[in-house]
Amino acid sequence: MEPASDQSKEELVAQYKRILQRYINRRPSGARMKIAAELNKNKSFVTQITNPSYSIPVPARHLDVIFDICHFTTKERETFLKAYTAAHPNYQYRVVKPGAAPKERGRRTLSIELPVLEDSVKQQKIEAMIKAYAQELFELVNGHA
Repeated sequence: MEPASDQSKEELVAQYKRILQRYINRRPSGARMKIAAELNKNKSFVTQITNPSYSIPVPARHLDVIFDICHFTTKERETFLKAYTAAHPNYQYRVVKPGAAPKERGRRTLSIELPVLEDSVKQQKIEAMIKAYAQELFELVNGHA
């Protein structure tokens, strides 16, 4: 699906990045470093996804981390997400009011880098094994094993 605007996708991406950059610049120094650390990425990655000069879009999976670390208000989220969904019309995000209970309380996503294998079946098996192992660890820690 194409962006819902006469503007090019690159212009729409730059538009939401300007909003994001403005909001992040209002936060205390070190916000970009905290985002990089939480995403397990280099600071240069955060610079690329928050600078309108770069056409690299902000991955949707990173939005919650950015919103949380930078303490975006509901209004700031709504403003940003309006511009974000104009550039990425297939993306659906539900704005949760600060302090509201998340859908899955006590859950978070941990990203890890894995080598990409030529054999996609092996790749899927390894990823499934890692997920199963993580689940077993949490069951063991919580006394459910």
